[in-house]
Amino acid sequence: MPKTALTDDHQELYDGPTARRYFAKFERITGHLLRVTGEVEAEGQLTRTEARILGRYLTALTGTFRALSYKYLMTGRSEGSASLTFDRHESGFPVAQELMMMALDAAQVQKHLGGMASTAELKDRMVRQILRDLTVPVQLQFALAQRLYYEALALAVDQAGGIFWPKNDPDVQFIRELPGRRHFLLHWAVYDTQLNLPVVYLMDVEDSGKKPLPRDDRRWPMVQAHLMAQSAMGLKLLTIAQGFDKDFSGLHPKRLRRMTLGPMYSHDFTLQSGPISQVLSDAKAADGDDWALVWTVEDLLSEREEEVKEGWFSSAERQVFKLDAFAPDSGLSRMDRMVILPERPYQVLAELNQPGLRDLRKFVVGASGQILPAR
Repeated sequence: MPKTALTDDHQELYDGPTARRYFAKFERITGHLLRVTGEVEAEGQLTRTEARILGRYLTALTGTFRALSYKYLMTGRSEGSASLTFDRHESGFPVAQELMMMALDAAQVQKHLGGMASTAELKDRMVRQILRDLTVPVQLQFALAQRLYYEALALAVDQAGGIFWPKNDPDVQFIRELPGRRHFLLHWAVYDTQLNLPVVYLMDVEDSGKKPLPRDDRRWPMVQAHLMAQSAMGLKLLTIAQGFDKDFSGLHPKRLRRMTLGPMYSHDFTLQSGPISQVLSDAKAADGDDWALVWTVEDLLSEREEEVKEGWFSSAERQVFKLDAFAPDSGLSRMDRMVILPERPYQVLAELNQPGLRDLRKFVVGASGQILPAR
């Protein structure tokens, strides 16, 4: 495939051991992210409900990597085996096309499984080939890996939330009753096609409609479609919130957050620029500790509500959002960035004390896997 400006940062993992190291790295990282979520909740930056919801998306992301690890388990070992493509520059994650293909596979998962031998039968054939022919049953191993891949997708289809899809439709959580209103937390997620990164959205909404939003079969489908259409990283949060505020008069967005989970940097896998490059290069960490993941939270808060005229005879309540006084054009109230990394890279980061990384909130993964907040 010819390279373009959009694909020249993409890398294929043709080598089986390298692919397995890549997936093992992400299995560790996603597990650490769940523990970091607990730390952020304990610090009061997330409510218990928000932490639980974010945990669901992180668990789904773990499921995505697990399914892909089955799909590419036999990379480089079996005839016809495919190779994973990931974004090696300012992402480190699989390209969005990988998740799109996985979604297509999930849509036909029963058809795929119906044409395959069962797991038990494939294992029995493998044993018989080893004992009878004294050869490695590579093709049967490939068939079993694909079977496990489709079984993982089938389980995710049956139990919603088991896989992080390219688009994870909005859901709603009731928070509390207010005078004349109800407070809901809307949440949804996408896998951004430009950044090749998972992105989670949380929106606090007050509902003054006659019917509660999740039971309103007119408004709720419109809200879901609207939010998914606006879930692009190129849009400022202010643009998203103001558009929502204008299009749904009975819904009042009080807070909107966008959480970008990544990039993942690794001296072994990615091409990084800036101060993190020197940190990972100087750390010379072992494979399992050669990484750092940045987690960005953009936050937009409503400062007050005011009544504006709509047409000749009507008016509507509109939000006035608080913007960062030092960066009003950002369309944000504030932005927080965190970095999660093992002990060895953190030691180098602390020694170098580079300006570009100095202000990041840091979470250090200890030798036994515990999360150690640091400044």
